[in-house]
Amino acid sequence: MAVNERTAGRPAVVALGREGARTARRIARLLPGAEVHRLARRVSEADVAFEEAGSHLRALFAAGRPVVGVCAAGILIRALAPALSDKRAEPPVVAVAGDGSAVAPLLGGHRGANDLARRIAGLFGVAPAVTTAGDARFGTAFDDPPPGWALANRGDAKEFAAALLNGAAVRFPEGAPSFLECAAIPRDDRGSLRITATERAVSGDPRHLVYHPARLAVGVGCERGAPPGELMALVGRALAEAGLAEAAVAGVFSLDLKSDEPAVHAAAAAMGVEARFFDAAALEAEAPRLASPSETVFRAVGCHGVAEGAALAAAGASGELVVPKRKSGRATCAVAMSPELIDSSRAGRPRGRLLIAGIGPGGDGWMTAECREAVAAAMRSSAYPLQY
Repeated sequence: MAVNERTAGRPAVVALGREGARTARRIARLLPGAEVHRLARRVSEADVAFEEAGSHLRALFAAGRPVVGVCAAGILIRALAPALSDKRAEPPVVAVAGDGSAVAPLLGGHRGANDLARRIAGLFGVAPAVTTAGDARFGTAFDDPPPGWALANRGDAKEFAAALLNGAAVRFPEGAPSFLECAAIPRDDRGSLRITATERAVSGDPRHLVYHPARLAVGVGCERGAPPGELMALVGRALAEAGLAEAAVAGVFSLDLKSDEPAVHAAAAAMGVEARFFDAAALEAEAPRLASPSETVFRAVGCHGVAEGAALAAAGASGELVVPKRKSGRATCAVAMSPELIDSSRAGRPRGRLLIAGIGPGGDGWMTAECREAVAAAMRSSAYPLQY
């Protein structure tokens, strides 16, 4: 099976029979970007067809794709057993009964499988068969926080949960992670365990879990062709000197003229976040809030500040600049903080992609699923009406 950037990380809902195919299609509609994969000799309609289930499932698993098998759990276990190695790196694997009456996370429970199983179970009105101790007892997985949160000391989560299971209680300070408020966690103001939520670079330990909310927006600018290492080092120093955690960064933001700069994308990749871009008008709207507006920058690109403007635009109207513009030889950066979690998918826009698609003789029936999806995506994202 071909593995590429387009499919990496997308859920694959695998159907091995006709009844399972109907269930698979319902699940795929629930999960953004999901594909239905079918066993060719039994199922007639799907995005991807395969001939042999075991090798196809192992290829999906090796590619790091979440796998939802609409089949017996034993089939998935036997197929994937030879591929199991590091539980810290395995993708989610969930088994679903053909009629949707049972949903069980099998692998990657704390890497998204438990949450995936809950969503699918909700679709069919059943309870997911979650068996990991923390989830079953407390209703949460300490090492698998929801989007927008990162656990700084993930390696301590197992010992922390074990202490809870053995009767310890948690001190919850003001400002504790909101996603834990409804969890059935034993609480005591004199408890021996602590949970903290902060944008600061704080170290935890086996009795103190530290969660970072994605409330920081890093704005950057650079000269054309600036070395990626220079910008990455500048951002790293700015965060470290301000005592801020990289894990609290929601995204790296800049002017759209910089959307093809390798340095910007390298800085985002180094922190595991997206690079997003604003046009000059959006950045100029932030001019009254800039700490160091520049007429030179305005004459060059149409806004009085790139790094500070991008950080503030991403942080929103209630955000504030916490690290004013910092400069190196060929790059700039600034950091803004939002009082709320920053959804980077709604801040600016990503770099565009060019896909060249051949549509065969011309009829819709000759278009591949990948080509049809690419055209549809372009139509959804375009500001102009498109037809094909």
